Amino acid sequence: MKNYRLILCPTEFSIHCDAALDRAIELAGHYGARLLLLHVIDYFPEEIPNDWIAPEDRDPKHYLLEKAKTKLRQLARARNLDEAGLEVRFTDHSAKHEITLFARQAGADLIVLSSHARHGPFAMLGSTACGVVHTAPCDVMVIRAAATECQETES
Repeated sequence: MKNYRLILCPTEFSIHCDAALDRAIELAGHYGARLLLLHVIDYFPEEIPNDWIAPEDRDPKHYLLEKAKTKLRQLARARNLDEAGLEVRFTDHSAKHEITLFARQAGADLIVLSSHARHGPFAMLGSTACGVVHTAPCDVMVIRAAATECQETES
C-alpha cells in the first residue's frame, strides 16, 4: 500500500466537504502525512452567499481572499489542525483545473474531495470531482455525499 506524505483536501465550506475533510484527517493521521486545505475562488463566482459579497468600499478580490482565509483558519481550528497548511487560490479557470494544478505544484500524492452525488443531467455536465479524477497527477479519493444530505441540499 502506498504511503501518502501530502494529502490535499479542497473545500468549499459545505457539509459535503466536511465529510471529505474528516476522511482526509483520518488518512493523514494513519499515514503520518501532512494535510493541506485548499479553497478555490473563481475570479467571478456565479453563485456566492450574500455575506461573501464585498461592500462597495472594498476591493472584491481582497475581500473574498480575507473571507476565505478566515473560514479556512476557523475550519482548521475547529478540527485542531494546527499543523495543516492553508491555501486560497483565485482562478480564471474552473475549480477542477486549479485543484489539479495546485496538487501538481505542491507535490500532493493524494487528493480527498467530496462529490455532491447529483444524478441525471447534472452528472452529465461534469462535476469538479469528476474533472479532478480524470486530470489529477496523483491518487484521488472521492467522498460521496450521503443520499439524505443531497436531498436536503436539492430541496
